[in-house]
Amino acid sequence: MSVTDVEELLRKAGVAPTPNRVLVLRAIAEAHHPMSLMELETELETLEKSSIFRVLNLLERESLVHAMQDGRGVAKYEICHCSGHGHSEEDMHIHFYCSNCRETFCFEDMAVPAVTVPEGFCVESVNYMLKGLCPTCSKSHNTRHNH
Repeated sequence: MSVTDVEELLRKAGVAPTPNRVLVLRAIAEAHHPMSLMELETELETLEKSSIFRVLNLLERESLVHAMQDGRGVAKYEICHCSGHGHSEEDMHIHFYCSNCRETFCFEDMAVPAVTVPEGFCVESVNYMLKGLCPTCSKSHNTRHNH
């Protein structure tokens, strides 16, 4: 995603495209998996952790990114694909946490199963996390145990 594309996303959300905001949002948009604060800090060496955190809070508040908990309780961030404010059903997808390599995967083409909640409850977000071994770790695990 180009800097211009990221700046346009920010402007459409009514957020001024400052250099820090552009850097953080672009890193998340280009990642192939949800990113933690620590991963962003490593990726964006020029920004302090507190600056990244402030940008993440703003981006989440403006529904440009959403946070989910990985299998260890670490918040990870990914770009929202919804248009406008608030999360849409497009963003409610299943995640998979590999207990071996600790990678979190997005299954964007797999919708979260519909759940009916009792009257009076209002669902604002869903964190549907599967845990197990990814294909690479599963293959490695099976190879070790078949000898």
